[in-house]
Amino acid sequence: MMRITSRTKTIAFFITLGACLVGVAITLNITWMVLNWRRVVPLVVGIIFFGVIIAGLVLNTIFLVREIRRNEQQDSFLNAVTHELKTPITSIRLYLETLERRQLDEGQRRNFYRVMLEDADRLLGTVEQVLKAGEVRGKAEKNWEDVDFSALVREAVELARLRHALPPEALHFSSESPADILLLGNPVELRTMVANLLENAVKYSGPQREIAVEVLTPNIDTILLRVKDNGFGMPRSELKRIFKRFYRVHSRATGQVKGTGLGLFIVRSIVRRHGGDVTAESAGEGMGSTFVVRLPRVYRV
Repeated sequence: MMRITSRTKTIAFFITLGACLVGVAITLNITWMVLNWRRVVPLVVGIIFFGVIIAGLVLNTIFLVREIRRNEQQDSFLNAVTHELKTPITSIRLYLETLERRQLDEGQRRNFYRVMLEDADRLLGTVEQVLKAGEVRGKAEKNWEDVDFSALVREAVELARLRHALPPEALHFSSESPADILLLGNPVELRTMVANLLENAVKYSGPQREIAVEVLTPNIDTILLRVKDNGFGMPRSELKRIFKRFYRVHSRATGQVKGTGLGLFIVRSIVRRHGGDVTAESAGEGMGSTFVVRLPRVYRV
């Protein structure tokens, strides 16, 4: 909280400083014009020089404010990653110390092993998110092959149900997906993209989850993947920002949800590299969200 207050004061300082400098420049320019109003050349030169100074001050202030906000997002990301790494490590250490110091029956030991494996999976997932965020930037088209997208989505849904112990009604297909929807792409990246969308829907749906997945082919050249949840939703102003790196929706409902702010950034990067686009839709907070991925149905020649 103290850091956020400090950043806010810094931004306010630079805005105030820029406004003061603009005021000084205006005063000096008016003085120059009053003193030289009968001399055309100095008057024109003064006006041009004044415009350049004002533009420079405005651009400098905008740049400084953007840098401060970018640093704030990076700090938030580091804090989130630190928490995501520290929590499972602390849990695993605690269970290992308990196993070392106490005699436990077989049922307790199995329960401890299960929890430690879940914590290890969470730790590995965080590391993979950070690594994947670095890999997806500027990567050339390689390792592309024919991918059965409909089968890939079905596998991702089954894995998400298993990972989060969800019943079929909590995560289901809203309609029967067409079979053999083939596209040309990287199967590993496409699997990561779908998994991140499902993970995001599960994470932001609250305890009463109802997530509907749909794969469509509206025309011969386009594939649509729609993931709709009944969760926290978001304001319209957040719909484009959520795909930025490190960005997370800030609201009272999502304040307790942990994450790195990289999942949807990875989704957008993968989709764009495959020639598609992803959009988010929401009627507002508490109204759920819908994510729509559009991919070109490219065939190998």
